[in-house]
Amino acid sequence: MKQFTVNKNDAGRRLDRFLLKVAPGLSAGALQKYLRKGRFRVNGKKAAGDARLLDGDTVQAYLNDYLFEERQGREREAALAEKVPKPEVVYEDGNILAVSKPRGLLSHSDSGFAYNTLIWRVQAYLHNRGEYDPAAENSFAPALANRIDRNTEGLVLAAKNGEALRVLNEKIRLREIDKYYLAAVVGTGMPKRGTLSGHLFKDAKQNRVFVTDKPQRGSVSAETEYRVVSENSAQGLTLLECRLKTGRTHQIRAQLAHAGFPILGDGKYGSGEANRRFHEPQQLLTSYRLVFSFAGDAGSLEYLNGKTVELQTVDFAEKYFGAGKKHR
Repeated sequence: MKQFTVNKNDAGRRLDRFLLKVAPGLSAGALQKYLRKGRFRVNGKKAAGDARLLDGDTVQAYLNDYLFEERQGREREAALAEKVPKPEVVYEDGNILAVSKPRGLLSHSDSGFAYNTLIWRVQAYLHNRGEYDPAAENSFAPALANRIDRNTEGLVLAAKNGEALRVLNEKIRLREIDKYYLAAVVGTGMPKRGTLSGHLFKDAKQNRVFVTDKPQRGSVSAETEYRVVSENSAQGLTLLECRLKTGRTHQIRAQLAHAGFPILGDGKYGSGEANRRFHEPQQLLTSYRLVFSFAGDAGSLEYLNGKTVELQTVDFAEKYFGAGKKHR
């Protein structure tokens, strides 16, 4: 039997999700079986998997010791002991970080275990500053609240504690954090403002989405607002600001290509001829501004309401359009 004391970062988590974190050898199927058999107690009483834990609760788990092996903890400690590159911090307070992810860096491991990801950089940074101690946590680790494609650069939010993570996840789900991107696209003559609307369906084998104007089986709706920031008529390029109204896989890239204005450097949806001509091997798309627009209570993060976090410079905006620090 193992016993755990719920701390403030565990508080609010469902019992079943807490158990999968503290017992990494436990499968989801085995968890459900053991819940039915009453192998788990909260404050000495049998509890359902969807029970919400409170700060100070005690959780008893009657399981074999091998299910609690510290494989994940050892991996985390080993990663934090390495010389992990420091993330580029754009904004920080006691609850959250906004960091700028470079192109080519994964937000999380795509398969297996990898040290060189954005989340490991964030966790190592906080560990080295004494703000995160893996040994003191049952189930929580600093986490990203949003992610962007590997070859897209820009702002990503991370939470330092459990309450901040829950609030950020909820506000992103409710679309109360506005996400703005800058994109350099091939072509000129777009209307100064507009909305790209359509339906996306994903081909998992190709890791590619396709856009249709009418809904199809398995498709999801997608909507992106845009405005033209600048045009480079001599080179046939346009700088756009895009605001996500939905958050679908490859949404901006696929919708702009479907509209006839592919992102320069995009090897999946873009123009191979233009990419070679400009010698741009990576997509010129940057998540450059986040605006906190809370419609309801934000708990410990209420102070962020109305705040804007923004990158001061975007390299391709300056390179092709001479845009300075502000893109408005």
